[in-house]
Amino acid sequence: MPNTPVISTILFDYGGVLAEEGFTQGLSVIARENGLDPSLFVRTATEIIYDCGYVTGKNTEHAYWELLRSQTGITAEDQPLTEAILSRFTLRPNMLVAVRTLKKQGVTPVILSDQTDWLDRLNQRQPFFQEFTRVFNSYHLGKTKREPSLFTDILSVLQVEAGQTLFVDDNPGHIDRATALGLQTHLFRNEELFFADLARRGLA
Repeated sequence: MPNTPVISTILFDYGGVLAEEGFTQGLSVIARENGLDPSLFVRTATEIIYDCGYVTGKNTEHAYWELLRSQTGITAEDQPLTEAILSRFTLRPNMLVAVRTLKKQGVTPVILSDQTDWLDRLNQRQPFFQEFTRVFNSYHLGKTKREPSLFTDILSVLQVEAGQTLFVDDNPGHIDRATALGLQTHLFRNEELFFADLARRGLA
């Protein structure tokens, strides 16, 4: 890609990029089991997890499920609800191979995820943090990718220029915010398109 700065750092989203999107998949299963519309249920559950502060470490898992139960009428206990989600966050082996290959090329791989403490628990189940130079999780940062300043904060911590950073995410809103700040971006749809984009950029 002519006249494009060389990429030194790649920021990877977790769910929907490095792993299957367990949050959406799990919520859809919960909705169907309760006779609810999956699309509406996922939207409601997503807004609640942001609004209640669980995704930024300001509230608890139990409080999140209590709010979701009160607003949607689901009745299951916390543990099976959480497991419905965590069990569906399956790492994508080809993505981890790509991360290792990029590291050998001198590219710095970083996770940037809007997640709760579930991300730490997922790493305990199937360790993957060690594949990355840094792991930034909204639960510990107190800020999400809905806030443009998060991207500038991360660039400052990593001491990297926006134009030398590729942000990979499956959320168009997050991609738009990063693009507006000068980051190179890839809206993740599938592995094939992602690997083709890396090749166009002269990467793995």
